[in-house]
Amino acid sequence: MSIGQTGVLIRGASGAGKSDLALRLIDRGAMLVSDDYCDVAVENGQLVLSAPATIAGQMEVRGLGIVPVAHRPSVRLGLIVDLAHGAAIARLPEKTTEDLQGINVRWMSVDPTHASADAKIRLAVAALGQPHE
Repeated sequence: MSIGQTGVLIRGASGAGKSDLALRLIDRGAMLVSDDYCDVAVENGQLVLSAPATIAGQMEVRGLGIVPVAHRPSVRLGLIVDLAHGAAIARLPEKTTEDLQGINVRWMSVDPTHASADAKIRLAVAALGQPHE
């Protein structure tokens, strides 16, 4: 996902709610970068996410199938979001970053079933102090 100029990598098991959360973010101004999986490259010391050509601009929506969605071809990764059950998420987590391919990236965990999940992600992006919408 892309929130403004910031890439958000949403991770979770199949059926965990990644696409539903992505749709809520899209409804509030975010853009799809890639659905299901993405390519990750290191460019100038930063991680860049992009969609493989075979799935660019497509999103699988349960109950609708694969649908075309406006997308952004690539974005610099600023936040990793792991989906988890609310009871498993610490109120004040010790972990706030994750090393991905040797680069430290802001990290958080959210429960996608909570109505505030997308707002929490947008707040985390805003806290990065990077351009956002």
